Amino acid sequence: MKLRSWIVSLLLGLLLWSGFMGSSSANPPVVDSPRLTIAASPSPNQSAAVLHVLNRLSFGARPGDVDRVTQMGIETYIQSQLSPSTIALDPNLTQQLSQLETLNMSPPELVRNYQPPQVGRGKLSQEAMRAARQKSRRVMQQALEAKLMRSVSSPRQLEEVMADFWYNHFNVFGGKGLTRVWTGAYEQQAIRPYALGRFRELLGATSRHPAMLFYLDNWQNTAPNSKGARGRFKGLNENYARELMELHTLGVNGGYTQQDVIALAKIFTGWGLQRAKGKQAGMQNGFYFDADRHDFSDKVFLGKTIKGSGMAEGEQALDMLARSPITARRISYQLAQYFVADRPPQTLVDKLSQQFQATDGDIRAVLNTLVHSAEFRDPKFYNAKFKTPYQYVISAMRATGVDATAMTSGKNLLALYGMLKQWGMAPYGCISPDGYKNTQEAWLNPDALLRRITFATALANGRFNQGNPVDTAQLTRTLGNNFSDRTKEVLNSSPAALQASLILGSPELMRR
Repeated sequence: MKLRSWIVSLLLGLLLWSGFMGSSSANPPVVDSPRLTIAASPSPNQSAAVLHVLNRLSFGARPGDVDRVTQMGIETYIQSQLSPSTIALDPNLTQQLSQLETLNMSPPELVRNYQPPQVGRGKLSQEAMRAARQKSRRVMQQALEAKLMRSVSSPRQLEEVMADFWYNHFNVFGGKGLTRVWTGAYEQQAIRPYALGRFRELLGATSRHPAMLFYLDNWQNTAPNSKGARGRFKGLNENYARELMELHTLGVNGGYTQQDVIALAKIFTGWGLQRAKGKQAGMQNGFYFDADRHDFSDKVFLGKTIKGSGMAEGEQALDMLARSPITARRISYQLAQYFVADRPPQTLVDKLSQQFQATDGDIRAVLNTLVHSAEFRDPKFYNAKFKTPYQYVISAMRATGVDATAMTSGKNLLALYGMLKQWGMAPYGCISPDGYKNTQEAWLNPDALLRRITFATALANGRFNQGNPVDTAQLTRTLGNNFSDRTKEVLNSSPAALQASLILGSPELMRR
């Protein structure tokens, strides 16, 4: 019986999506069984506007959110989200996060306590090696727990959305060497505190964090003829310098040359990691500038001479990159693409770029301009974005009111991570430095829809909520009963027991 219900749900879901995929115009089947009728929304325009704001400034509505935002007013909600410190955190969430002991450890502490021993070193037994590796995995597990709990449960949703956005922008792969124990600290220390601050501060925090230094190899970047050029520190490494311009600031067509890449690599020589012994011991947060490996010659970078002066050269280069009009345009385009449309209107990009430059890269001010723009509020852009796998999973969890503790406990956490990995979007799992795409063409395909519908069925049946099935009536209210005629037709032709699965697998849930 369960298998039959699953197959019917799957087929109905595919029919529901057929109009979206443009592959079929078949009428949905009529099933003669009890139904929960999905009625028309009483105030579609207001409900749609509220849902639009919730879909873009949060990971989606939770039960009661539509009524709450309607009562408080969209503008009040927007301003509170732009100032997250004014929003009280749920004590339950705070307590759950406080139990994750690795979350606030510094990079040196994480290495001392959780770095697994290297093969061939020491005289540990196989059993001891296995135990050490298991202990090391706890760091990534707790980073995942924190990310999922915050995404699902935090009332400071825009802060969570922007933390996810900026982590992806300044991506660090969590499976490369020491990044396995540093990824969570990187997000906690270099991304989250600056997610709604100034871009220059965010850029500087990422440039100095050990996770970024290790991932893009700048910790080995050494002036070839310097005093410290020996062993693995033999010469220039251009990786970070290139990605800093190509991905973090100017963009691939940002007007720089290979000579600028070389100059910037020289500027960042010596920016590296604290080592366990010697003069570098005791440095905070794991960052260390090694003057013995730095190139102190003058450099010409982007047409400007930077005098050889040590670590200050890197800060000067970061200032130039953060305040470049080219960077302003690129960051503005990416924000407009994320919050409005895959191909955002140039008028909006121009507005954001002007605000970015006028406020010295104040992210909060740029977002305020974005959400008050005519483009953002234009109904033609409602539901214009296809959710990434992560956005879809989190929005579905939020819509059903799933308890974050149940979701991140034991097997559920492993199941969620494994599922997102299969879908190609494991948190902290993007190998390349350009991060995951956020456009429809990257994620919309028949196989992806099948996977999502399978997940929707499992979620509706209580798979991630201690076996408690989803209440369809509540789910409908949570989403403002804002369904298309096509979706309502399919839902009203389906058994009540399958409607929650169909709603969770509907176009309305997969778009934002």
